[in-house]
Amino acid sequence: MLDVDGDGVVTHAEYLGRVARVASAMGRDASHPVVVASRAAHEAVFADMDGDHDGRVTFEEYRTWVGHDAFERSCRPALGSLFDIADADGDGRLERGEFIRMRTAAGNAEADAAAAFDDLDADHDGLVDRDTYLAGIRDFVTTGTSPMAASYGTGRPLLDTAH
Repeated sequence: MLDVDGDGVVTHAEYLGRVARVASAMGRDASHPVVVASRAAHEAVFADMDGDHDGRVTFEEYRTWVGHDAFERSCRPALGSLFDIADADGDGRLERGEFIRMRTAAGNAEADAAAAFDDLDADHDGLVDRDTYLAGIRDFVTTGTSPMAASYGTGRPLLDTAH
């Protein structure tokens, strides 16, 4: 999802491109305060992931970096900032269409994003709140136990390379 061109590394442009794609999909101008904040949060994540500071994140660098601490330190703010871009009314919840547009613009297949929404909307009120979304991603990335795991075709954490 992060390696847009499939060359085995995530470049700075690829990583920051998610912010621009989500902002565009949600009709937010690049100068909007939530977009500016998101870009800053993503800059911090990229700097944290890029262990050798060469402007490229290899899978090994990602694997060394990823985990609970990295999620809390830098992913939570960055992923939360994408949620904030999509949250047009600022109520801390996304409707299905907003969620799918955000996740699709971030690089997920539309069917996967729709299934993830359904899995996260446990009370079936047609909304996913920010905390539920971030907890779902944290658990998916670090343990593979998230409701989102089935939507993305795995019950394993993303850092599990044995399969």
